[in-house]
Amino acid sequence: MDRQQTTLLPECLDDWVDEGNSIRAVDVFVDALELRDLGFDGVDPAATGRPAYHPSPMLKLYIYGYLNRGPIEPAAGARGPAAISR
Repeated sequence: MDRQQTTLLPECLDDWVDEGNSIRAVDVFVDALELRDLGFDGVDPAATGRPAYHPSPMLKLYIYGYLNRGPIEPAAGARGPAAISR
């Protein structure tokens, strides 16, 4: 533990991501898409109420999660004891 550390995170989060990490390709790919033309809602914030999350980071998270975990499945315990014993 460094007691002289002045910040919790690095100044730039890119410092934590390797050059070969797949998130860099996902980031560039999603930024190149015209999400409005693809039918994503929330690209332009509504005039009233709190703005929704922008679809760009949500799509990046979805793609990155799919590439690294595959489709999301329920936990083994939620599927029953037979799934745990496999």
